[in-house]
Amino acid sequence: MEFENSNVVPAARGTVKVKTDDNKNNAIKIELLNLAEPERLDPPRQMYMVWMTTDQGSTKNLGQIKTSTHTFSKTLKSSFEAVTTFKPTKIFITAEDNANVESPGWPVVLTTSKF
Repeated sequence: MEFENSNVVPAARGTVKVKTDDNKNNAIKIELLNLAEPERLDPPRQMYMVWMTTDQGSTKNLGQIKTSTHTFSKTLKSSFEAVTTFKPTKIFITAEDNANVESPGWPVVLTTSKF
């Protein structure tokens, strides 16, 4: 599944793959291209966080996309992986100033449609 076009980071493109194993764990893999560094947003942010909406209607924080020079290449290519017992119905990425946030902030930079 692809992320929808974004008004916040128009050049960004990405895909999400979700695979369910025999134990009903969901492995989520995200590949991103041309996602601007969060410091370049207006207003600037410190990091990107990945979130999911579950089939039960709750929102879960999946973790931080590392944006150090070791993770982002010159082509702004990055990936993210997580495993959860919850079944995702939507995946989205926000720009945040703090990794310890309990609910998604603004802006949502990329989102999938419901799946």
